[in-house]
Amino acid sequence: MAEAPVATPNASAAYAGGITGIGCTLRPVEVASAGIITGAQINSRPVTRPGEMLEEVPGIITQHSGEGKANQFFLRGFNLDHGTDIPISVDGMPVNMRTHAHGQGYADLNFLIPELVGAVEFHKGPYFVRDGDCASAGSVRIDYLDKLNRNIVLAQLGNFGFKRALTAASAPLGEGNLLVAGEAQFYDGPWVVPDALRKFSGVGRYSQGTPLDGFAVTGMAYWAKWHTTNHIPGRAVAEGIIGRFGTIDPSDAGDTVRFSLSGRRSRSDAGGITRASAYVIRYRMNLFNNFTYFLNDPVNGDQFHQRDSRALGGGKVSRAFQGDLFGLPMENEIGMQTCPDDIRVGLFDTTARRHRSTVLDDRVLEASAAFYYENRVRWTDWLRTGVGFRADGYYADVCSDMPANSGKARDGIVNPKPGAVFGPWLDTELYVNYGGGFHSNDARGVTATVDPVSPLFNVSRSPFLVPSTGYEVGIRNPSIVGLETSLVLFRLDFASENLFQGDTGTTEPSRPTRRFGIEWSNHYAVVPWLALEGDLTITNARFADRDPLGSRVLEAPATIASAGVTFGEGQGWFGSLRFRYFGPRPLIEDNSVRSKPTALLNGRVGYNFDNGLSPSLGIFNLTNAKADQITYYYVSRLPGEDAAGVADRHFHPVEPTAVRLTLAGRF
Repeated sequence: MAEAPVATPNASAAYAGGITGIGCTLRPVEVASAGIITGAQINSRPVTRPGEMLEEVPGIITQHSGEGKANQFFLRGFNLDHGTDIPISVDGMPVNMRTHAHGQGYADLNFLIPELVGAVEFHKGPYFVRDGDCASAGSVRIDYLDKLNRNIVLAQLGNFGFKRALTAASAPLGEGNLLVAGEAQFYDGPWVVPDALRKFSGVGRYSQGTPLDGFAVTGMAYWAKWHTTNHIPGRAVAEGIIGRFGTIDPSDAGDTVRFSLSGRRSRSDAGGITRASAYVIRYRMNLFNNFTYFLNDPVNGDQFHQRDSRALGGGKVSRAFQGDLFGLPMENEIGMQTCPDDIRVGLFDTTARRHRSTVLDDRVLEASAAFYYENRVRWTDWLRTGVGFRADGYYADVCSDMPANSGKARDGIVNPKPGAVFGPWLDTELYVNYGGGFHSNDARGVTATVDPVSPLFNVSRSPFLVPSTGYEVGIRNPSIVGLETSLVLFRLDFASENLFQGDTGTTEPSRPTRRFGIEWSNHYAVVPWLALEGDLTITNARFADRDPLGSRVLEAPATIASAGVTFGEGQGWFGSLRFRYFGPRPLIEDNSVRSKPTALLNGRVGYNFDNGLSPSLGIFNLTNAKADQITYYYVSRLPGEDAAGVADRHFHPVEPTAVRLTLAGRF
């Protein structure tokens, strides 16, 4: 958020550590829709929350329910909710939580400290053998730096009660380096009932050597508490019941605690590289929401409490080694991954955060293990191939407070992942990829047999693992000095699936889907101090079966676009201007109700003095657009309305124009 900008489009040339395969000749199978972004590039952009750094993937990151809650992700025609089909890792630790109280794959990135990010590696589509659960739309790996070039002290002040302080320092210790950092942030927002966000993050890391030959041990701690400023019904605003920044249930709130300890070890030799890593995480979340107000309980209201408490751990080990095939250069990679989860998860009816009754209160033991292998061969100067597969196995033991919903489940899946690169011809390379993927469903939905609210009614069990299949053809051309452009045609099919709905504690059937689209990405370093970017994704997302309800996939964005300019190098002026757009989306299957498009413009300008002082000014929503961060369409009930409720648009507005002043010192 506060680093001086680096106008470098090729992040792999600028960053030589911490990301798998960088700085090494052993490269995973290549795709046109993949890339690496340096931490300096990310921190040169104006962002309002840590999760927005992932918009460099590119996609859209937004928020619909309080700044302490996990973000919403939009990518390649997906509304990924809070992370259902995009796995995110930080320093090798998974951020996504399976069998989570609020939604499968819940990925809360609010503990991230952007100034510590060394690089972000991303892949789109299910083509990468190291990616398993949730990786159908893509994957993101975030690595922290082992040491800082200069220590940082930073303070930020802004509209709507925004305050942030950060201190980060590293120093030699023994044969390695010690890095420590602490962050505090407060934010109220423009809401009638303030966000009242209070969050604290801390990081301690000791490392020796390099990411290719060395080790690191990292501890992280995070605590946050906030009011859940949820989306609101459009009719309540139109009728003057509340304002645009008002709320229906002022008692909605949330809190999260996260502690982690992780370590990695790598060793390179003449034959290749061996890597190993392990982690343990302790996590707790409480979330109080009321989305339907007085629809189900006209007297007490519909607020519910979702509780998630878990301990999880895991590890992975891999070996990449060189060889030859009939005298041709060949590389192989083999790896194993494992992750057990011990989960206590519950759903309770509440009023003003006071407990009224229990819907679910379950214990879940869930474990997974994976094995993968990939072979890469350079056949000629113009042909490289990568052929791999991944095998995943899952086990769950659900102990429910409702015995009929207890049980054990097992499932497994094997996915091939072949790809080829042709060229270069006229400085142009052609990429062809195919891959299978999957996401796991909430284990409670896999074993459940009765509705917890109405136990006389049976429910349909969810499949444990839901397969997907992706196809991609792309080209990449760097023929103009400084310009890297890629064009990708993609398709992704998802099998019929059932999804466990954490908000209701029931299983909701879904339908098979098909998405195909085109993605165009451009990064141009005009001169060393000036970079331009432009990305466009157009997707057709449809249900693959026939149904009178309609064929449109709910909340699937047809168009996502972004553009930006970044300037500055070393001392002197620096700045960035960023435009982001995501188009209207169908809110019901027949497309008769659609959301409005959202277009936002953010900017930042500052000056780097030679004494290490760096003031900057960020302006967010420069045009003061009265747009929505998210829009849903469903039935809710306000006091005095018909008992059946009213189907309506429910939206979370974009914050009005806001200014944030940053004063950073580096020494």
